[in-house]
Amino acid sequence: MTITGSDGTGGSGVQADIRTISALGGYAVSAITCVTMQNTLGIQNFYDIPTDVVAGQMEALMEDIEPDVMKLGMVRTVKTLDAIIGILQKYGPIELIYDPVITSSQGDQLMPDDVIEAVKTRLMPLCSLVILKQNDAEILLQCKIQDDRSQKMALCLMLDLGCQLVMLHGSNTQDVVAWRENGQLHLYNLPVLNQPNAHGLGSNLSSAIAYYLSETQDTQKAIEQGKAYIRQQLTVNSGLKGRSNELFNEFLKKVSEHGRTNNDVKFYADRLNVSTRYLAQVTKRIMQKTPKMLIDEYVVHESKAMLDKTDKTVQEIAYELGFQSQSHFTKFFKKMEGITPSNYRKND
Repeated sequence: MTITGSDGTGGSGVQADIRTISALGGYAVSAITCVTMQNTLGIQNFYDIPTDVVAGQMEALMEDIEPDVMKLGMVRTVKTLDAIIGILQKYGPIELIYDPVITSSQGDQLMPDDVIEAVKTRLMPLCSLVILKQNDAEILLQCKIQDDRSQKMALCLMLDLGCQLVMLHGSNTQDVVAWRENGQLHLYNLPVLNQPNAHGLGSNLSSAIAYYLSETQDTQKAIEQGKAYIRQQLTVNSGLKGRSNELFNEFLKKVSEHGRTNNDVKFYADRLNVSTRYLAQVTKRIMQKTPKMLIDEYVVHESKAMLDKTDKTVQEIAYELGFQSQSHFTKFFKKMEGITPSNYRKND
């Protein structure tokens, strides 16, 4: 049983869980906690399913089907988390694999701080295995993992929260599984997957491990089998591709056509038939700049060309570039270049 959010791209969330479990020969039932509005560049917005609806989905399945293994992913409200914990305690014990969706593959924090605290104090003791990206572990524990010593300390802190096993993945060379037996800490290293920041990697990995755990009582064996399956999938499946590169080139072309007369981001988004948010995600992904920054850079480039190669006055250039006045243009140019247009021309 998977309890998590919906991802319309199919790369992660309940869609990825069902696909992975089904591909392995299992049968996945599900409860959805959140609907995301997202594309290949990231999440645009959320709609958190009301707590009673999440609980109702779970209750209906738990009392009828009695799943052997449960995989928990995105939960974004304390009320929903408390309801899930209550149901787990009511129908337990059950093998629970928890893949905390704290940050996205783009690095955005998806889990509010109050939910993080509730996870640490109330959910962790119910978990058979917690699978964490390194940056998620740092947020959860409020510490930096910089070397083997700090990694070992982080794993100990996770186990202190009450979970049976912890798997930390996404480091440079290896994934680490940690558990305690007779008070002694045990560490087990596995080769790292080749794409630690790939969208949906955590969902697919935890789902594969959940399937194998339903086939065996050996958690370490389930982890090895799950990782082997995902590694195989990474070599044959390149994933969903968006049109960001194509759109970026179209945006630059539009700027070259209209940049002298229009610096409004919405103007370009409308002509490209996309939202301003998506356009901003595209330019950030490719150039680490906002659309406005790229438009302004084009205007500066054109300004310099006109100052260098024509005899037009600064005022004439200002009006030709769509500025309301010479002073407005001068203020813009100085902000961008640290010098006024007149002084730029003199220095040149």
